[in-house]
Amino acid sequence: MTEVQRPPLSADERTQLTGWLDLQRSFVRMKCTGLSEEDAHRKVLPTSPLMTPAGLVAHLRWVEYSWFQLNVMGVPDTGQTPWTEGGHVDAEMFVDDVPIAQLLDEYDAECARSNASIADLPLDALEKGKYAARGEAASLRYVLCHMIEETARHVGHLDIIRELIDGATGYTKLE
Repeated sequence: MTEVQRPPLSADERTQLTGWLDLQRSFVRMKCTGLSEEDAHRKVLPTSPLMTPAGLVAHLRWVEYSWFQLNVMGVPDTGQTPWTEGGHVDAEMFVDDVPIAQLLDEYDAECARSNASIADLPLDALEKGKYAARGEAASLRYVLCHMIEETARHVGHLDIIRELIDGATGYTKLE
């Protein structure tokens, strides 16, 4: 894992937004480094059994896909997502049988695809997909801000879960 630095203090808006998102994304792998398969799938929150490191990584992968591919780019969902009509609302988090390394690789690949998809879009570009937030199209700027919030919130969950599993804390590389 290459350590990602904070964006420059005086960078342009796009560099700031994508830089903060990439920083939060890098913490996802960092918080999972060194976990055994058992610990990656360990249910430490009795009232939230899907909140495992593996479940959170899978969730973040599909959130990336949903916001950037389905919403921003307007790619049609042809059944590749884990969600089905009438299915469980958190279906993407049912990953007890999926190795954490695979989930992290899929997440990293999705993040790279997200970045490539939006590289040439202006921040004012509006969502093209039918899944637009609240019935109106959001700008790419909004989506980037939302994804910073979404990813950072779940990195906080990963931080707490990791501490409950083995006592590891902070944002240094865990080995």
